[in-house]
Amino acid sequence: MGSTLYDMHIHTKYSCDSTAELEAYCAEAIKKGVSAICFTDHVDYNVKDCGYGYYNAKEFLREFSHVKEKYRGSLTLLCGVEFAEPHLYQDKLAELSALPYDYILGTLHFWYKDMFPSSMIEAGIPAETCYKHYWDEVLAAVKAGGFDALGHMDFPKRYYNSLIFDHDKINEISTEMARKNICLEINTSSLGKNIAETMPDKEILSIYKSCGGKYVTIGSDAHTADQLAAGYTYAKKLIDYFAFEEVIFAQRKMHNI
Repeated sequence: MGSTLYDMHIHTKYSCDSTAELEAYCAEAIKKGVSAICFTDHVDYNVKDCGYGYYNAKEFLREFSHVKEKYRGSLTLLCGVEFAEPHLYQDKLAELSALPYDYILGTLHFWYKDMFPSSMIEAGIPAETCYKHYWDEVLAAVKAGGFDALGHMDFPKRYYNSLIFDHDKINEISTEMARKNICLEINTSSLGKNIAETMPDKEILSIYKSCGGKYVTIGSDAHTADQLAAGYTYAKKLIDYFAFEEVIFAQRKMHNI
């Protein structure tokens, strides 16, 4: 799959919160020496989400096919989706899985009282309450499965600037991931946002490792092309520290870097 510099989580104009062109990422990848990128636009079925009904699989796959052919030999281009709350929309996830994606990234954006974390903060909901319900939902998601990797595992940290552990629940989540070979994403988008940590960072990575977790991948969660592969070096050091197996996905299968 080429050299080690890659990015398995980027957003384009096919996500409601980005206007980036696919080819802009390709140009940036060549500029930065990134050998493999995976487009992972939002697929959202919560009616409260700004992305509800926004993603157009047919149009994305049509453009992706064109761009992949154009850059053949220069870049490894992969197509995926970031599927939110996969345990709640298993039928929709099954439909999407029938399409020729390389990678499905499972994430959570809405949980307690069907709210996004920024809305929880505005409503005065304490971090303890947010996290208590969040870990329950993450566990439900990995038990349901159907996706290849779990994205930004401690997502509330990006908003609350703190991490509240439920060691038993995180152990259970990590054990289930190891049992199902669900990969753990190291998401770098939180770096430089008053946290100076990835999602997750050492504390949770240590638990994941102790529970038999082996596989990790790196995603910048870029929404503009200039953010491609941001924080890669930091994430790579974490991977080396824990001696994880670093992977990317093609045709829904893991491939070692």
